[in-house]
Amino acid sequence: MRPDCTDFRQLFLDDVPMMDMRAPVEFAKGAFPGVVNLPLMNDVERQKVGTCYKQQGQAAAIALGHQLVGGATKQARLEAWVAFTQAHPDGYLYCFRGGLRSQIVQGWLRDEAGIRYPRITGGYKAMRNYLLETTEQAVSECDFVLVGGLTGTGKTDVLQQLGNVLDLEGHANHRGSSFGKRATGQPAQIDFENQLAIDVLKKRAQGIGQFVLEDEGRIVGSCTVPLSLYQGMQHYPLVWLEDSFDGRVERILRDYVIDLSAEFIALHGEQAGQQLFAQRMLQSMANIRKRLGGERHQRLTALLEQALGEQLRSGCVDLHRGWIEGLLNEYYDPMYAYQREAKAERIEFVGDAVQVREYLEQRARRGIGLSQAARLG
Repeated sequence: MRPDCTDFRQLFLDDVPMMDMRAPVEFAKGAFPGVVNLPLMNDVERQKVGTCYKQQGQAAAIALGHQLVGGATKQARLEAWVAFTQAHPDGYLYCFRGGLRSQIVQGWLRDEAGIRYPRITGGYKAMRNYLLETTEQAVSECDFVLVGGLTGTGKTDVLQQLGNVLDLEGHANHRGSSFGKRATGQPAQIDFENQLAIDVLKKRAQGIGQFVLEDEGRIVGSCTVPLSLYQGMQHYPLVWLEDSFDGRVERILRDYVIDLSAEFIALHGEQAGQQLFAQRMLQSMANIRKRLGGERHQRLTALLEQALGEQLRSGCVDLHRGWIEGLLNEYYDPMYAYQREAKAERIEFVGDAVQVREYLEQRARRGIGLSQAARLG
């Protein structure tokens, strides 16, 4: 039998298959990418056992657990665990702390199915702490640079061409702005943090010691950037991306209208997808009503409603340029101009998409060279 695992780094670097024995409610609060939840107890059973443990002690709780998870229920769950082990002979199982639940499943697999399957020592809690430490170490040990720019300059497009980017918006499944919510939901906060840490871990294992981030606020949709990283982002050097006004309008039209409506239609079908897309856009505009002011919100909403109506009737998206141009001129550009002025001392390069990408690639190569020189002493 393979030994129980304590090498968390290799687990995440190799995307080792894992089955999580925690109850669904625990799994929903936070998990690791690709892990399969095959719980020993469901939420109701876990709650009953927990109450018994508090009132009558461990022995009574264990007895109740065996009573609740017995007979056909036990057999069905055992079959699911066996199927996982057969599909993933290189995998592991775990529970919250690597304790009783994972030991019970290990024992049942061994005694009733003849399968010796290893568990992860310390369980979910130990792996979670390892990932939190991974992010903290990167913040203290690595070099970071931010990419900023007015709304619609294509910061994400540039970042996606780089090998050393940490895509906060990608991990959060949100474009970061008031209109940035995607058709699909966002991950739980813990899932967001775990995905980010694993990204950091894998890139550092490749020898990357300098990371590029988009200049974000603390909150990306409903996901919060880890505090130490966000605090660092208030001081990291900044590269400023520029593009023409017309280019920005067309990019916003592509991302926030054409692509987003296609996401909704792909998920919900033509008719329902178009309706849900329209509702999302109007809600996004309503969310910034106070910041726009009553008159401006009313005027831009009217333009948006007109554009949505025409899109629904004919599929034409041309009218969307009206409210996009108004929102840029009257809301986003003045706000970003103020922010740029406040960050002016940190801006180390300004250019268009090609120039910024080339500069960041050169900057990364210089960083590798300096790192190699430091190792050689």
